[in-house]
Amino acid sequence: MPRVLISDALSPRAVEIFRERGVDTDVMTGLTPDDLKKIIGKYDGLAVRSATKVTKALLEHAENLKVIGRAGIGVDNIDVPAATQRGIVVMNTPFGNSITTAEHAIALMFALARQLPAADRSTQAGKWEKSRFMGVELTGKTLGVIGCGNIGSIVADRAVGLKMKVIAYDPFLSAERAVTLGVEKVELDDLLARADFVTLHTPLTDATRHLIDAKALAKTKKGVRIINCARGGLILEEDLKAALDSGHVAGAALDVFPVEPAKENALFGRDDVVATPHLGAATTEAQENVALQVAEQMSDYLTTGAVTNALNMPSLSAEEAARLKPYMRLAEQLGGFAGQLTTTGLKAVEISYEGHAAALNVKPLTAIVLTALLAPQLDTVNMVNAPVICRERDIRVSETRIAEPGNYHTLIRVTVTTERRTRSIAGTLFGGDRPRIVEIEAVPMEAELGPHMLFVRNKDKPGFIGNLGRTMGEAEINIATFHLGRAAPGGDAICLVQVDQALSDDVLECVRAIPNVLQARSLRF
Repeated sequence: MPRVLISDALSPRAVEIFRERGVDTDVMTGLTPDDLKKIIGKYDGLAVRSATKVTKALLEHAENLKVIGRAGIGVDNIDVPAATQRGIVVMNTPFGNSITTAEHAIALMFALARQLPAADRSTQAGKWEKSRFMGVELTGKTLGVIGCGNIGSIVADRAVGLKMKVIAYDPFLSAERAVTLGVEKVELDDLLARADFVTLHTPLTDATRHLIDAKALAKTKKGVRIINCARGGLILEEDLKAALDSGHVAGAALDVFPVEPAKENALFGRDDVVATPHLGAATTEAQENVALQVAEQMSDYLTTGAVTNALNMPSLSAEEAARLKPYMRLAEQLGGFAGQLTTTGLKAVEISYEGHAAALNVKPLTAIVLTALLAPQLDTVNMVNAPVICRERDIRVSETRIAEPGNYHTLIRVTVTTERRTRSIAGTLFGGDRPRIVEIEAVPMEAELGPHMLFVRNKDKPGFIGNLGRTMGEAEINIATFHLGRAAPGGDAICLVQVDQALSDDVLECVRAIPNVLQARSLRF
């Protein structure tokens, strides 16, 4: 009989579901990391919320662990790459607490607008400072929603009901979806300049870390109020403190912090700051929902092999997995390549399977392409919810099968249409299991992708290769492989370089300054 450990507080109903489905269950909360290491080897599954830290060191003791279930969305407390390396499925429950988190954001906005926490403290202290707490109305104000996905769209809907003007910044929000939500889609700088209230609902990625810093705050209107129920690292707190001190920002309401539990913080103790201890998902209904979902998903996997809401493997049978494994890697590379080059809103994705690939079960492959494509912007995307996210955002997804092989016996082509352009990338398998890129934006090229890649689009003019090599040398960047391709002599060309280390922004700026360089991006795989 499979055995599961519940190491964080979950609804008692979760235990009932496990046992009803034939899974032996132990509940032990509040364990120290050392205590957890001593017992984790006995379990097939581990159910957690946010308190338990599932580290690489812990997983080294989990010789029997097959699945980790996160009751909630974020998996910041789980080392997903380490789990993947050990063949452990990581699942979450991405939609169980969306309404609760959205409602908390609205509640914080009300509290901030009317200074409710400070007024409560004052009144209960025996004071009657009616003139001190002069709030502002929400009606007629402009709310800027940064990140208009599942939670952000619910916040937008509630704000429209409050008669607010809602503007939204989200690279993946289509114009059609914006109309449906009743919001105006804008660029980030425009949102910052116009919004009376700014609410954050975006994941924490390299692109969004410290999204709200001194530079961003300087673009906001005086008297702006900021709400964050997403991730603490989205705001550079010392810059926010300076803006509050100067009076440029009228107030902030924070449910999340860079370090949690947040026992001390430079923003604490201020009347213009409302703080709550990560309560976004803390309602009875939300906790019940995510607990039931994670118990059902883990039970299904342990008893039948069914995979739902997994972050690190697709939904497919064991027989298909072995056959599709090299294609999965190719699909991930193609989607990730296109996703890292996409900076504007997605409108359509077409995936063409040619030759041998056309005879496969392509649904998992399409899900992997979409996951990798969306991953640079959405940390909650996985192979199950990627198609749902595309439907919600009106991103058209199409699959094409061409049985007859072309220049290659098997080929996958990903074509992405954004608000500005259409680009395609194609790849094949060498030797049946080695992914290769064979075409980028209609430019033929055969390249193997490594962990760190430099993508350059340039004019095919003499001197470019020497200048690029000199720039890399001066930056002490070692080149592992170097691939070139061009559409026609003297026309557009593409250079794909594998390097031994991550490229800094300074190095990329130096590359962009090389004559005839049109675009330069750092890609990671």
